[in-house]
Amino acid sequence: MREEIRKIQQLMEAADYITDAPVATSVHLATRLRKPLLIEGHAGVGKTEIAKVMARMLGTNLIRLQCYEGLDAAAMLYEWNYQKQILHIKLHETSGRTTSEEEREIFSEPFLLRRPLLQAITQVDQPPVLLVDEVDRSDEEAESFMLEVFSDWQVTIPEIGTIKASHPPYVVLTSNRTRELSDALRRRCLYLWIDYPDFDKEVRIVQLKVPQINQSLARDVTRFMESLRRMRLAKVPGVAETLDWAQALAALHADHLDEALVSETIGAVLKDADDIKRFRAEVTKSGLGPLLATP
Repeated sequence: MREEIRKIQQLMEAADYITDAPVATSVHLATRLRKPLLIEGHAGVGKTEIAKVMARMLGTNLIRLQCYEGLDAAAMLYEWNYQKQILHIKLHETSGRTTSEEEREIFSEPFLLRRPLLQAITQVDQPPVLLVDEVDRSDEEAESFMLEVFSDWQVTIPEIGTIKASHPPYVVLTSNRTRELSDALRRRCLYLWIDYPDFDKEVRIVQLKVPQINQSLARDVTRFMESLRRMRLAKVPGVAETLDWAQALAALHADHLDEALVSETIGAVLKDADDIKRFRAEVTKSGLGPLLATP
């Protein structure tokens, strides 16, 4: 089993995702047991990227359901293409067909708009990876509907009939914990918590994703980000912000950090006015040194 986990790690890193044994084990079990994988963690730590890497690793496509407040069954499953239906009716007004014949035609597959869940169910060549992104932003009714679909991977469309998945998808759900998810959903899933990476891992991530940055600057950037995360900030920067900043510094051909450069580029890292004020006050009081010091 340990050899299988190492192979998953190698495959994920070959797909440009720096990982570790707990992540690789979760991905392995999710694909082997065909259970949804619920990933929680801070914003910007790479939760969504795991689903993308899984799709590349499995050689299949990624289907994304972006959750939001007010998400309903139509947006998740299917809708009828009303404009196309109306146009079809107008074009065949003099065809002489009965109303029932007309209805059977316009409520058929060519007029169906497949939303993410139905796309995942009806893919026939190989199972896709279904990413349910930020599931905590949807309401409890949407969550319950997803659970119902996940239970047997079939849906009934009144005008067409029951559609059952021939190859149920691999499922990854992500959550930033803006609300508590139901126990029913948690029981249905494998669970993975993604924390901020340790220093060495984050340096590796920076060097992989921003290869034009030198090693010394990559380490300084990572050490600086670790220090920022220990400050009381409204919006704590994640790995996504680390990479944004590293790319900005590389674009400026920077080879080291100084106060002027940090001050000019801090908007790539901190996205809240109060956080920037707090940061500038800290630098004014103590200088940049403590933020670059090894803890």
